[in-house]
Amino acid sequence: MDASVPPLTRYEPFDTDLRHPGRRKRWSLWLFAATCLSTFWAGATDWMPYAFLDDWAVASSMVAAHWRQGLEYMLAVMAILLTHEMGHFLQALRYRVPATFPLFIPFPIMMTGTMGAVIGMDGSRANRKQLFDIGLTGPWAGLLVAIPMIWFGIKHAHPDQAIEFRLGTPWIFKLISAWIRPELELTTVFKNPLFMAGWVGMLITGLNMLPVSQLDGGHVIYGLFGRQAKWVARSFVVAAIVFIVSQEQYNWVVMLVLVLLLGVDHPPSENDNVKLGPLRWTIGLVSLLIPVFCFTPMITGG
Repeated sequence: MDASVPPLTRYEPFDTDLRHPGRRKRWSLWLFAATCLSTFWAGATDWMPYAFLDDWAVASSMVAAHWRQGLEYMLAVMAILLTHEMGHFLQALRYRVPATFPLFIPFPIMMTGTMGAVIGMDGSRANRKQLFDIGLTGPWAGLLVAIPMIWFGIKHAHPDQAIEFRLGTPWIFKLISAWIRPELELTTVFKNPLFMAGWVGMLITGLNMLPVSQLDGGHVIYGLFGRQAKWVARSFVVAAIVFIVSQEQYNWVVMLVLVLLLGVDHPPSENDNVKLGPLRWTIGLVSLLIPVFCFTPMITGG
């Protein structure tokens, strides 16, 4: 995910950070290290890190018994996130758009161990086509790493590894499973490092590609439709509210609030008159299907 900000002259904290590369590099490294630890902790505790916070003796024995699982999960999920964010960062570097290094978000009490990563970017320095390229490169780069992990994760999944909480599985998992493991009932998530890393990667990719605000999907629809993209974004938000209420999927309320705080409409680019060619239009329209395949909005207790 990349988050655009207003012009530098109007946003002093980010201005200071952008012009002190050593400072932002240190922050990036510290957050990267913290997220490595939190994802290792999540994997080593069987993706139940919150269950051992009050008993460090049991937690230590869990880590000693499952350190290899934690390490595999950490390496896999960090590889997906890093590839995703470097896709954004390298495109920003290519177009000379000011941006921070990837900033990872550790979350040691969450089963994923992380809430993903972002780069800070001055989107007002990029034109419409450049924003499209920056926004889209990250998700596709992450998918190239995540899909092989999903394949291996499903290949080595065992029914007795199922996680009790019914998180649901994305379509891409079900499609791959129908091909290589048709006997496996993919109605939940399995305690398998590559499976879990792939699931987290799909969740984050799918959420980032939602066509709203300054998410990756927001950059894509702005590249495709320019300022008319606001109608796509607003329609999506209304549909999301209807879905959450009608299906009682209140787990997504926090995500919806965060999107609303970012702002539903995408801010203007440096040059909105730049058009996308037929190839970018085709790729962009196909890419809008990524959320459909990458995550399931249905979460139920079980």
